[in-house]
Amino acid sequence: MATYKKRGHKPKNKAEEVEQIEDKSTTAEVFNTLDEGASKTEEWVAANQKYILGAVGVIAIVVLGYLGFQKFIQEPKEQEAYNEMFKAQQYFDSAVNGNSTVSDSLYTLALNGGEGKYGFLEIIENYGSTNAANLANYYAGFSYLNMKKYQEAINFLDDFKSDDEMLAPLALGGIGDAFSQLDQVEEALGYYEKALKIKTNDFTTPKFLLKAAVTAISLNKSEIAITYLERIKEEFPKSVEANQVDVHLGQAQAMK
Repeated sequence: MATYKKRGHKPKNKAEEVEQIEDKSTTAEVFNTLDEGASKTEEWVAANQKYILGAVGVIAIVVLGYLGFQKFIQEPKEQEAYNEMFKAQQYFDSAVNGNSTVSDSLYTLALNGGEGKYGFLEIIENYGSTNAANLANYYAGFSYLNMKKYQEAINFLDDFKSDDEMLAPLALGGIGDAFSQLDQVEEALGYYEKALKIKTNDFTTPKFLLKAAVTAISLNKSEIAITYLERIKEEFPKSVEANQVDVHLGQAQAMK
């Protein structure tokens, strides 16, 4: 069993004297080893100092370069892209809210530009790394969807990336609508289900629950349809879609 010896303890016999000498020797070896390790570290640092400083310098350059890129290149580019896209958005809004007989012409202007301003397609091509270009994919997708160019709609809406409460589910639902128009009903159901799951809110969720239910009925998937329709009744009783639930629920139940 080890015993504690006070500092300055004098050995009582030869055995203790030998033990004390060995302890001092072991302690000295430990400190020598630490000194040697520290010395080797210092030598390594000294020998590789220029490489270490070079690595630190590279990291600093990368960080400063990124910050500079964001401040002096990316941010002005974003602003420029949004300024260029303003007219295209006006064309799009006019097409959505205006006379259906001229809507295709307005969607075409929104896509290709007019009055010396870029359309959505040119924004995507010329400002590809910006948030504005990403949003242009959304507008271009719905422009093509409303023009009944369904494959183009799918392509652009699929390129749109967002976690926005409204835009994210609407884009997925738009892809579902395009697949539905192409008679690819299974794919349409899949995208309606993605749209209703990605975000939950009082507008898009009941909207795509109903579309998913109606599509499921067309595929003879009555259980899926009933589940979605009952969810509308329970969770979104004040929604516009709730007014249509009973009719479709009767259809789904009759299929069982």
